[in-house]
Amino acid sequence: MADFSWFSKFPKMDRSTLLEIRKYLDSSFRDFSREYGDAIESFFDPLLSFLIWFEKLLVQSPWWAVLLSITALVYFTSRSWKLSLGVIVSFLLIGYFGMWEDTMRTLSIITVCTLMAIVLGVPIGILMARNNRTQAVVTPILDVMQTMPAFVYLIPVVMLLGIGKVPGVIAVVIYAIPPVIRLTNLGIRLVDKEVLEAATAYGANSIQRLMGVQLPLASPTIMAGINQTIMMALGMVVIASMIGVKGLGQPVLKSITNQYFTLGLFNGLAIVALAIIFDRTSQAYAKRSQQHMQGGQHD
Repeated sequence: MADFSWFSKFPKMDRSTLLEIRKYLDSSFRDFSREYGDAIESFFDPLLSFLIWFEKLLVQSPWWAVLLSITALVYFTSRSWKLSLGVIVSFLLIGYFGMWEDTMRTLSIITVCTLMAIVLGVPIGILMARNNRTQAVVTPILDVMQTMPAFVYLIPVVMLLGIGKVPGVIAVVIYAIPPVIRLTNLGIRLVDKEVLEAATAYGANSIQRLMGVQLPLASPTIMAGINQTIMMALGMVVIASMIGVKGLGQPVLKSITNQYFTLGLFNGLAIVALAIIFDRTSQAYAKRSQQHMQGGQHD
């Protein structure tokens, strides 16, 4: 049996001391939010304006125009008639069961969150791949972000920004961004060094090697990270609805509190449909990109 008697030799923290530390941290964050909350909120005003505009665009546009645009985008990305037909059927069923507006709101939030995760995550992943010190600093932060319960993200965000679209987007991005950072780093590090040496021998500088060699060769891995980010963002939709993010998450939350089985089931299936569409489309695009790249190499 293990002996833990040595542990008793360490001085124990007094309960009142611990309470004082907690009070100090709580009051410090509260003072910070009161002092800088308005400035931080005004900083995100452009993001809020874009979110409102994009949501109105999807909600107020004719349903057939939105459906046609999404189907065309899915087809040109995947070049799959089966997937495009699945998109049409899925969205027609969503409209038939009265979930069109909530789906458009969720689609707008997820699209913006994914774009933000890519814009922020890919450069961070590149920095990690090019600098071991950066990787040593960022990796523990990513570990905390991926293991922290999702509800915990809502506490500081709500204290700083209140409830609404922007706090929801920030919470979703924080929750969903680690995969794209990790897999961008991994994909670039896995690029064959001999290929990089060949590019250097042809006179390519570091930027040209990154843009012309490393990122194209790492694109399947990066796309896998983007795919995981989209899935995690969709998984956060219901939790984000607790702080005022409108969409498919709010009916699911309402069904939990009021025990409406069919309401939760239908809206949950709509979220599943969006997840499958995003997943299959991103996978098909990654596969096509890899085949195109391999074809170019053979040529």
